[in-house]
Amino acid sequence: MKDNEILEIVEIARETGKIRKGINEATKAVERGQAKLVVVANDVEPPEIVMHLPALCDEKKIMLVKVASKVELGRAAGIDVGTSAIAVVEGGEARRKIEDLSK
Repeated sequence: MKDNEILEIVEIARETGKIRKGINEATKAVERGQAKLVVVANDVEPPEIVMHLPALCDEKKIMLVKVASKVELGRAAGIDVGTSAIAVVEGGEARRKIEDLSK
């Protein structure tokens, strides 16, 4: 799946559903089993700050995808700064696209 398709899902979910922005919020959404999808940026420095997310998502059976840039991820999430991770809690109109991702 291409970055722009993933970012589009984030934008649609932001507008019609619910997302959680940032590593801490995304982590909490995963731990509580609320997240439907987690998106992590590849350019996070230091990478250790997101290293726990793949294992946590795997444990909770939540899909994790990566995009190249935290600036683009932040823009898709509706904020003016980059963000390392977001969690889609309610897909809204992006629900079907999220389901298609997992196939």
